[in-house]
Amino acid sequence: MTTASTLKPRADSSAHKSVERILNMPAANAASPWYKHLWPWIIIAILACSVALTLSMVTIAVNNPDNLVNDNYYEAGKGINRSLDRELLAQNLKLRAAVHLDDMTGEVDLRLSGDSLPQTLELNLISPTQPQKDRKIVLTRSESETGRYIGQLSDKVEGRRFVELLGSQDEHVWRMFEEELVSHDKDLLLGDEPLQGAEDLKK
Repeated sequence: MTTASTLKPRADSSAHKSVERILNMPAANAASPWYKHLWPWIIIAILACSVALTLSMVTIAVNNPDNLVNDNYYEAGKGINRSLDRELLAQNLKLRAAVHLDDMTGEVDLRLSGDSLPQTLELNLISPTQPQKDRKIVLTRSESETGRYIGQLSDKVEGRRFVELLGSQDEHVWRMFEEELVSHDKDLLLGDEPLQGAEDLKK
C-alpha cells in the first residue's frame, strides 16, 4: 500500500525536473541578435539590389551619352550662327548639282553645272539625329564627260538627310547645303532652292 511519504519524494523529483527544463529552455526569439533573424537580411538584400541597379544605370548613361542632335548639324540645319560665305560663293558661281545614287552598285553619279569644275568634290550625307549614319563620299571628275563626278557609296542610305556638297574655286571653298529626302530611285537636286538666311548679307 502506497503511503503519503512514498508519493512525496516522487512529486518533489518531478517538480525539480520541470524547473530544470524551464531553466534550460533557449532564450526567446525577441532577445536574440538581429543578424539571426531572416527579415533584416531580406530588407538589406532589397536595398543592395536597388543600389547596384542605380549604379549600373548611371554607368551606362555616362559611357553611352545620347547623341541625338549634334550642335554643328543643328546649327547647319537651322541656319543659326553660321557663316554663309561659302553658300554665297556657290550661288554667285551659279552652281547646280544633280545627284543619283545607284541602288544596285552603290555608285554615286553627280552632274555639276556652273562656273566651277574642281578636280574633286566632297559629298556628305548627314543624319540630323544619328551621327553614326553619316556618310562621306569623295567624287572624282570624269575625264570624258564635262561636269560629271563619280564616287562610291559603301551601303544604302535612305531617309531625311542634310546633303552637303563641297568644292573649291580659286582656293576658295564653296558649299551647297540642303535638307533632302534621300532615296535611290530619284535624283537629289542641289542649288534649286533660295539660300535661307542670306537676305541681310545681300543688302
